Amino acid sequence: MTADISHLEEKKVASELLFQGRFLRALRDTVALPDGGAATREYVVHPGAVVVIPLLDDGRVVLERQFRYPVARVMVEFPAGKLDADEDPLLCGQRELLEETGYRAREWARAGEMHLAVAYSTEVIHIYFARGLVAGERQLDQGEFLDVFTATPDELLGWCRDGTVTDAKTLACTVWMQNVLSGHWALDWQSADNPAS
Repeated sequence: MTADISHLEEKKVASELLFQGRFLRALRDTVALPDGGAATREYVVHPGAVVVIPLLDDGRVVLERQFRYPVARVMVEFPAGKLDADEDPLLCGQRELLEETGYRAREWARAGEMHLAVAYSTEVIHIYFARGLVAGERQLDQGEFLDVFTATPDELLGWCRDGTVTDAKTLACTVWMQNVLSGHWALDWQSADNPAS
């Protein structure tokens, strides 16, 4: 898509720090609008994250159940985690898969990226597929509690349809999974020992 979009852009005039947490911060910016007016934009600055779609050799996928405090419920999700400072997304995905599920993967493929909440967050989530999974010991962070389980792609699709799965990254990744498994979307698989640079 090469359309001219300059007439839509907003320009930052001033910025105010509203909150600084351990890994999130909130800002309020004053912006100049395309028509010459002014407005404020409040948003959260996030370091980014990775989500992994782990494919078992028998056709099932690896999922997690985890209590998410802001929404006060247990969510069904693909394994995911935030990027550390200057961390390569592939290495983050490999680390998170091992820590949360105990699985290592022989092959990895980068699918793409998604912006989770473009109206109020800078967060970008990198999407990876993993296959050739080998089970091992989980290495959960202190204070991290989650259940790991498996499901068929059809079961996961049903949970997306009936509202059991409402996590945005898992919903989006299920679309990716469905298209990859059907052969409509191709991936460039790389060995975990020799990933593409």
